[in-house]
Amino acid sequence: MNNRWKRQSACILSALIVGTPALASEHSLHDAVSKGEVSGNVRLRYESVDQDNALKDADALTIWTRLGYSTASYHGVSGVLEFEDSRNVLGLDDYNNALGKNTNYSVIPDPETTEVDQAYLQYSVDKLMARLGRQVITYDNQRYVGPVGWRQDRQTFDALRLSYSPSDSLSLGYAFLNQRNRIFAEARDVAAKDHLLNLGYDTGFGKLSAYAYLLEEDDGPDNALDTFGLRYAGNQELGSIDLMYTAEYATQKAEAGASDFDADYFSMTAGVGIKGITIALGYEVLGSDAGNYGFSTPLATLHLFNGWSDQFLSTPVNGLEDMSVTVKGGLAGGKWAVVYHDYSADEPGPGVDDLGDEWGVAYNRSFAGNYSAGVKYAMYSAGDTAAGKVDTNKLWLTLGASF
Repeated sequence: MNNRWKRQSACILSALIVGTPALASEHSLHDAVSKGEVSGNVRLRYESVDQDNALKDADALTIWTRLGYSTASYHGVSGVLEFEDSRNVLGLDDYNNALGKNTNYSVIPDPETTEVDQAYLQYSVDKLMARLGRQVITYDNQRYVGPVGWRQDRQTFDALRLSYSPSDSLSLGYAFLNQRNRIFAEARDVAAKDHLLNLGYDTGFGKLSAYAYLLEEDDGPDNALDTFGLRYAGNQELGSIDLMYTAEYATQKAEAGASDFDADYFSMTAGVGIKGITIALGYEVLGSDAGNYGFSTPLATLHLFNGWSDQFLSTPVNGLEDMSVTVKGGLAGGKWAVVYHDYSADEPGPGVDDLGDEWGVAYNRSFAGNYSAGVKYAMYSAGDTAAGKVDTNKLWLTLGASF
C-alpha cells in the first residue's frame, strides 16, 4: 500500500470515527454508526486451464471473502469500509498467479492477498452525489470502466467521484483517479491521473451515453490514452417479443513515448427474446493503426467481452473483429447461456488474419435465499499461429454466499 493511499485512508477512517461538521454531536455520531449495516460475500471457486503449449495445465481452488460496513446517512453524509481476502484452499495452487509464482504453469490471475477493498466517504443531497476514497466505479456496460468482479481480487480505484442528475432523464458523471487498484493484489497497482467523464440521457427508447476517458499513468514516458465516444442502448416490448439493441462508436489517441497512435472502436448488438429464450447477434471491432497498435480499454471488466477464455485481454496490434452469437434462457430455476465468437484481425497482416473462434457454455443458479452455484466452460480454437494464440480450454466451478 503506497504512502499516498495510507494518508488518504487515514483521513477517511478518521472522518468515519470522529464525524464531520454535520455529525458534530456524540448522539449524532452514535445514530450514524448504530444504524449502519454489515455485509459480506464468500466465493469458493475451482478453475482449470489447459493450453496446447509447453506450459503445465493449471488448477486452482481459491476462496474470496469480503466483509464490509456501511454507516447510516446523516444529513447526507455516510461512509463505507470493506476488506477482502483471497486464499488458496487445500493446497491446490498449481498455477501461475501472474506475479511470478509457478511460471511453468498456465496463468490464473488470482494471487493471495488481504487488502482494503473499499473505504470512502459519501455526501448525497438532492441531485448531487460526491464520493472520496477507494471505491468501485462502473460506467455503462463496463467496456471502459468496471470492477472486474469475476476475479478473486476485484478492481477498485482511489478516486474523487461526482454524479449529478438534474432530471430523471439526464445524468452527468465525473471521476478523477489517482490510483488503479488492479486484480493482482497490491504488487501491480498503478498510480495514475485519470479523468473520466460520462453523460447519460434517457430518450424513452434507450439510453444515449457520451463519454471522454482521459487516462495517464504517473510513471514512465508519455502514455496518455484519450478515448471519446457515443453509445446507445435500449429495449422495447412488442407484445410477447422483447427487442434489444445497442450501437457504439469511439475514437482513441494513444501516446507511447515518442510515438502516437490512433484507432477506432465500433460495436453493434441486436437481440430478440421470445418465450424466455433470448438470441443476440453481436459485432465488435477494436481497430488498429496500420497494424502497429490495437484499441485499448485498460480499466474495463474485460472478461465480459471477446470470450470467456480471455484470449484478447490486450487487443492485438492488428486489431480485432469479433462476431458473436449468444443464446440464453432459464432452466430449473437457474440461467443458462451458450456463446459463440468468431475472431479476425481488423487490419490483416502477413500470417495474421483468422484469429480463431470460441465456444462458451454456462449455468448459474441461486438457492436458499443467499446462496448460488455455477459452472462455466470455454473452449478456444486458435487461428493463425503468428497471432501468438494456442488452443485453450478453461473450466470454472463456483459456490457463493452473500449476507
